Amino acid sequence: MVTAPEAEARLERVVTEADTARAVDSGSLEVLGTPVLLAWCEAATCAALDGLLEPGATSVGTRVTLEHLAASPVGARVEVAATRTHVDGRLHRFAVSAREVGDDGPGKVLASGEVTRVVVDAERFLGRL
Repeated sequence: MVTAPEAEARLERVVTEADTARAVDSGSLEVLGTPVLLAWCEAATCAALDGLLEPGATSVGTRVTLEHLAASPVGARVEVAATRTHVDGRLHRFAVSAREVGDDGPGKVLASGEVTRVVVDAERFLGRL
C-alpha cells in the first residue's frame, strides 16, 4: 500500500486593526473578521502542501466549511492549524482549526472546519481565464 506523506502546518498570526470585521466590511466590531480567519485557514492548508507539489503545480480552494466560534480582539495571538485528512489524486481535504495563544499555551478554540483544495498546473489554469 502506498501512502501520501503527512501534510500539516501551523501558522501564528496577531490580530491587527486591518484584520477586524469592521476593516473588511463583515461587521461593525473591532474583532477578528471571519473572512480574515478563513484566509488564515486557507494559508495554513497551502503551507501544509509546501514542498509536496510538483514544480509548476499549485492548489486552489474549492470548498470551505468554517464555524467561527469565538471573538478575538486586536492584539490577540492566534494559531491556525491545518491537517490533511483525505487525499484522492489531485483532491486534498484538510481539517482546520484556530485557537487563541497565550503566554501559558493554547487558549480558547476560535474556529473549526474543513477546506478542500485541488492541485492544478498553474500555467494551464491561468491560460483558461
